[in-house]
Formats: sequence, C-alpha cells, structure tokens
Amino acid sequence: MTHVKWGIIGPGSIAANFAQGLAESETGTLDAIASRSAERRAEFGNRFGVAANRRFDSYDALIADPEIEAIYIATPHPFHAELALKTIRAGKHVAVEKPAGLNAAEVTAMVEAAEQEGVFFMEGFMYLCHPQIARLCEILSEGALGPVRHIRAVFGFAAGFNPESRLYSHDLAGGGILDVGGYPVSLARMVAGLGSGSFANPVTVTGVGRLAPTGVDAEAYGLLQFEDGITAEIACAVAESLGEQVEIRCEKGRVILDNPWVPGRNEGPSDSSIRIIAADGSERAEEIRDPRMLFAFEAEAASRAIRAGRGGLEFPGMTPRGSIGNAETLDRWRAAIGYATFAEAPGVLRKLAGTLPTGLPAMPTVTLPGVAQPVSRLIIGCDNRDTPAEGAIVWDAWMEAGGTTFDTAFVYGGGRHEAVLGQWIASRGVAGDINVIAKGAHSPYCTPRAIGTQLEISLGRLGLDSVPIYIMHRDNTDVPVGEFVEAIAEQRAAGRIGIWGGSNWSVERFAEAVAYAEAKGLEPPRILNNNLSLAVMEKPVWAGCITSNTPETLTYLRDNDVIHVSWSSQARGYFLPAQLRDRLPEDTRPETCFGSDANAERRRRAEDVAARKGVSAHNVATAWVLAQSFPSFALIGPRSPGEIASTLPGLGLELSEAEVAWLNLETAERPD
Repeated sequence: MTHVKWGIIGPGSIAANFAQGLAESETGTLDAIASRSAERRAEFGNRFGVAANRRFDSYDALIADPEIEAIYIATPHPFHAELALKTIRAGKHVAVEKPAGLNAAEVTAMVEAAEQEGVFFMEGFMYLCHPQIARLCEILSEGALGPVRHIRAVFGFAAGFNPESRLYSHDLAGGGILDVGGYPVSLARMVAGLGSGSFANPVTVTGVGRLAPTGVDAEAYGLLQFEDGITAEIACAVAESLGEQVEIRCEKGRVILDNPWVPGRNEGPSDSSIRIIAADGSERAEEIRDPRMLFAFEAEAASRAIRAGRGGLEFPGMTPRGSIGNAETLDRWRAAIGYATFAEAPGVLRKLAGTLPTGLPAMPTVTLPGVAQPVSRLIIGCDNRDTPAEGAIVWDAWMEAGGTTFDTAFVYGGGRHEAVLGQWIASRGVAGDINVIAKGAHSPYCTPRAIGTQLEISLGRLGLDSVPIYIMHRDNTDVPVGEFVEAIAEQRAAGRIGIWGGSNWSVERFAEAVAYAEAKGLEPPRILNNNLSLAVMEKPVWAGCITSNTPETLTYLRDNDVIHVSWSSQARGYFLPAQLRDRLPEDTRPETCFGSDANAERRRRAEDVAARKGVSAHNVATAWVLAQSFPSFALIGPRSPGEIASTLPGLGLELSEAEVAWLNLETAERPD
C-alpha cells in the first residue's frame, strides 16, 4: 500500500502531535507544511524532516500542490472552515483539528462539500481512534453490565486568564466548550449510540456556566438526554482544573476511564486502563498497552480510510455526520449558557467561499410587473435559521447560485427569523439587489387592522422601508374581502408594499378580491401562494392550509394567468429517498400529509423519469412545478448549501407535455 502524502497547515503543537503520529504510521507520511512564519516553518520542518522545498509560505500554494493528497488543518478555530473548503474544492482529502467549525452550519457545509467532491473528511478526535475506546465499546456491548443508564464525562484545566490567548479571546472563538467540550460531548453521543452503530443526538441539551470577561465560557456544565432515556452529565473548563474522567453507569455496574482523552499524547507508549466495577462493588481493571503514541492511531486510521476510498472514519471514530451532530450539540450548549461567538453576532461580515460546487444549472429569473428586481423561479424560505451565522452560510450560497428572492413572515420563529434575515441583508448591503416577500395577518390575527401593524413591525425587523411583494398569510372568510383589499391599498399608498396576494386562499375568494379591487380602481391580488406539488396534499400540513392541485384551481390559474408561488413545492421531501423522508415531526412528515396510493404512483413515475434523465425524483418534482402553463414559482426551504445544490438540477430539466401528463396520472402510457 503506497503512503498517503500529507501536508500540514498551521505547524503548531497539535500539528506536531499529528506529524509524530504520521512518523509512526504505516500508511501515511508527512510531505509538506505551510506557515506564514519563516521561523515556524524552519523549526517544524527541521524537527520532522520536511525538505526545504516542501515548506510553503502560502496556504494556497500547499493546497494547490499536485503531490499532496491530504491536508491536516491545525490553525486556530476561526480559519478551519475556510481552509477546509479550499482543500476540499481542490479535490484533496482533509483532516481538521477540532472543532471543525465555529458552529453546525459551518461543519455541515464542509461535510456536504466533501461528499460532493468525493474526498475524505475527518474532524480530529484522536482519542476515538485509540484501542481504549474500541475495548470500551466491546465491554458495553457484551451485555454483562446491562444497559447504559448515565454517562459522566469531564475535561477541564486551569489556564491563567489572558484576553489575547486563543483560549480566552472572543475574536478567536475561545472558551472551554469549543476547545475541549467536544470531548465529553462526543463520548456521550458515542456511548448513547452504540446500539445503532452511530453517534446519537440528544433530544434535550441544558447547561449553566461562567463566562470570562471576554465573553467566552471559562467553565461550563451540561445535561443531555437521549431518546432512549440515557442521560449524560458533561463539563469542561479552561479556567478550572476539573480533571479528565469518564464514568458510565449501567444497570449492573460501572465503567471508568481515568485517562480518556490523551493517553500517550506526545510519545508512546499510549498505555491506559479501563476499570469495571460490578454492582456488588467488586472491581477489575483491564490494561490497554500499545507502543505507539496517541496520534499514530488517528493518522493511520485516516490514511487507511483514504486508501480504502472511504469518505470518513467508521464508527466509533468520528464520522462526518457525527461531526455535524457534535457541532449541533455544542451550539445548543453554548446557547444555554449565553456564549455566542463573533460569527453569530448581528452584522457579522464572516463569509465562506466554496460552499457550492461548480457546474450547477443557472437560476432562471422572471421580471414581474410592479417588481423592480428580477424574481428567481426558485424562492428560498427563511423560516429555519436562528442565528446570523446559520443564515449567512445558506443565504450567501443562495445569492451565489443566482437566487434573488427570499420569503419570510411575521410569525416565523416568533419574529426571530425576520430579524436574522434583516441582519444579514444589512451586513451584505443587498437590500436594493434582492426581493423580500413579507407575509402577515396569520390566524388568529387575520384582520384588516393587523396588516398594517404587523407589516410595520416586520419592516423594522428586516431593516427595510418597503417590500416588493406582500402576501396575506391566511384568509378569514368572516371578514368581507373588500376590507382586506382596502387595508392593502392603504399600505400601497404609504409606499410600504408593491404587488400583493394571498396564501391559503380559495380561488373563489381570490377571484372575489380581484373583482372588488378592479371595481374600486385598486390594485388587485396578483399572487396565489398555496401548496402546489406533484404529490397532492391529502392532509393539511398545518391548520387552514389549502392545495392548488385541483382541476378547478389549476384551470383558474391558467385562464387568468395568475402568478402562483408554491409552498412545500417538494411535498415536504416526499420524493426524496426513503431514508431522508422522515426527519420532520410525525404530524407533518411527507407520508402523513402526502401519503396515498395515487401519490405513491406519482413518485414511482417521477423516479422513472429521473432515472432516464440522470437526475433525482426530487428534481423531477421541482421541474413539474416550474413546468405549469401559468407563471409558477417554487418556494423551497434548504437548510444548507448542499440542499441548495441538490435542488438546482431541477432547473435544467425540461419536461414535455406528455411527461407532465404522465406524471399527473392523466395517461397510463409512459412517454418515450
């Protein structure tokens, strides 16, 4: 087996550990390093025998070097995501020192990019590769101790306060949770997930802690609860010597690791022991002995996985998806104690390049009367991003993909989602370049008076003077439709909105509003915003929801050339592969709301079309919405750049009339 040639970016103390691990590896070798410091390049290169011409003063030069197959990134936290994405898009394998990113959104973007490019991705939890962990898993899985009940995992040390150091600097995303909190979190998730063979994600995360004067966490304590009832007590610190220990309480005894995180860190042997204490108090110890140093196990595991063509380590090593779950848990823990990194601050300008792959279809746009900026045929829903950091990654990618239009609403996140979108708009200075669809007057406040009041609040949250498109979120048939038309007219006269429409309105009520407005010389509604998807909604996703996928509504839309913006245009993921469909709450899952024999046949036909055209059934469903014979726009809700990328191939898919008819179940004869 030929050695994997590694490069290291950021040759510091942790990088030195990995370099020593490569020196003891049978499959990997250190070939090059990159540092902006000539002194560090010389010291590190001399220490580990790196040739003088393989010591780069530029990170980009190392990434571009054709001899390098894999890169280990050991810079401070804030630079991990940027450098990892560059490495991945250059087609190279990557190992990133923990934490891989400042938040789950960054880690998700890296994992998705690695999957798209077909390269290896690893977050550097070296302790998980040590034989101690493999033996721990065996002991717990053997069953003699019974099921796991509770986990206690601690990693804390006392470092003197220095506001400029990486441990305490807010600008460097310091603090215990991001520095060492990932250890107890990953161990708890690993043990809780042993039965499934993957890291478990906690359903509950609570915590308390103490912040340093710089705003980072000096010490933090957390409680996790998992779906099967397992609980975990976790703690970390950079300002208190909490020790390093793991205790796992089972029904019939306990298992204790006294040196769980760094057995044999800098040099071998990496000896450790596992104490097993039975219910009767009897104790035995198993000694784990190996001549290699700790990082040799990680370096070898990563190199072998690369040679085997795997995209990441296998459980109980830190898998790529395991890294996402770890980051999500760390995010929730930090939120519980009130620590937001600089990347989550309002107005942050942090921007990541490379979150989307190249070669995606171009986003088509349409110019609508009354709307100054072109409207993208796909419209992104902004109802799921809680922080500016989460939103920025997705919305930056959306604009990079050519998306111009954003949908939000007064009720989303209790107003938080409008505010987060507004912060992003201000930080990017794009208010004049995009279209924001604002929605208001949701039940039970669907009244004429609520329209102006809520719109004023929404505009304040968004930081805008007006929106080009306004949509009433619900209808209230107890109110004469003319009162709503008049209320909208007042907002138009005040210059707050452009064109308008109704969401979850019947076509009868919509037509009545059009007739009233035209009779009074007012602007009529021009947009109907109901559900429209290839799968017909059988059960309303939420109370008061209406589908446009009926013969009567479709005929009205065609005959009157009405603009239609479809929410849940992809039927809540009904056309995704089976393993991806059920990530939503039970009452709103695809099968709950769209499950029927007729829809199952539509999905089968979409899969048939997809197989012949080299796309996904999900893409076929998107193309079906855009193929309607009236102005049809699809509202989508991607939560990551990867979900944007997986949707865009539907834009390049042309469906013939015969294919549309076959997908509609209007004919049994499959078109050629």
